[in-house]
Amino acid sequence: MKTFTIDADNNISAFATPEEAAATNPSQSFASQKELEELAAVWPAERLVAIWNSLPGVKPVKGFKSGAAPASRIWERIQGLGAPAQPEAEPAKPKAERKAKRGAKAPKGAPAKGKATKKATPAKNVPKAKKAAKAQEAASPREGSKTAQVVAMLQRKNGATLEEIMEKMGWQKHTVRGFMAGAMKKAGYAVESFKSDKGERTYRINQ
Repeated sequence: MKTFTIDADNNISAFATPEEAAATNPSQSFASQKELEELAAVWPAERLVAIWNSLPGVKPVKGFKSGAAPASRIWERIQGLGAPAQPEAEPAKPKAERKAKRGAKAPKGAPAKGKATKKATPAKNVPKAKKAAKAQEAASPREGSKTAQVVAMLQRKNGATLEEIMEKMGWQKHTVRGFMAGAMKKAGYAVESFKSDKGERTYRINQ
């Protein structure tokens, strides 16, 4: 099921899984019409109009009529986001060109020429130095980024609870879980998940 994210500039992106959505450091995410309606409940009417008018192929509006459900209309419209582009069909070649490529027929009795075959060469392995550099870069998130903020919280002695991360980052529960399973794992962090003495779901980086 697709998961969508929307940022402060009303840009909506579609992802195949919640983990991919979380890895992009989303402002807000939703995976169903109900979740979009919950988010839209606190948005001003002007933002809903701006989101609708920014969608491709829609007729711009100045406002929604009373009783209309703009969130449901937006949900229906964005279902095509993230769909793979259809490859363009190769134009048909003129008959004259196809005949020219065939060439003259070989005389009867002439030995047929064998076709030269090229051996597939294996792709060159990426140098280990480059891999190490990428791993080191991933292990050091950009200062001030959402990943860096979450890492700082999880490096505390007692880690951070699910509710603390949700409040700090403005995320929903499934976004936090997807971030831990996706972005943090991709960055090379071993995140421990446990329940505190109060029974709260808590995350901590093993150091």
